[in-house]
Amino acid sequence: MLKNKLNPIKIKILLLLVVSIMISCNNSQPKEEVSAIKKDTISKTPYIDLDRKEISKEPIASYSEKTDNPLNDWYFKVQLFETEKTFEYLIKLQFEEIRGEDTLKLPNFGRMPEPQIKKGDEKYSCIIGFLDKEDKFREYKKVYVQDNHLKITAIKHYGVRVVNQ
Repeated sequence: MLKNKLNPIKIKILLLLVVSIMISCNNSQPKEEVSAIKKDTISKTPYIDLDRKEISKEPIASYSEKTDNPLNDWYFKVQLFETEKTFEYLIKLQFEEIRGEDTLKLPNFGRMPEPQIKKGDEKYSCIIGFLDKEDKFREYKKVYVQDNHLKITAIKHYGVRVVNQ
């Protein structure tokens, strides 16, 4: 007797398995498309244009403090200016005759941004931030002088997450 011979029942099972795999893999019926956006989804935040229509030439926020230099009328000064992008601002920095620029990019929380500058804890320092929806000041960047060098550092980072409900 041959032990390697397949019995007829095993052959039928194997053929049925192969045919069912071929049928399931070659299904040419059109698939249902799933929409990524629900028709009943309602935005809970108002739309804010990402581009400004009018850009103010004047600083929208500033902080200034006279330095201790007895010979000159010098300042530590930080100013925020609007740019063409609604959530981006130009930061102009000055310490005595040292000047610099940086950018401030605020997160889009579904409301017009309200950047502010507050005095820092150290001499010649200030905190740049914004008001949240409860009008609480949120710290973002710190501008300060260290060893007669003008510096700017991110204190915290903020982001926005979109949740589909």
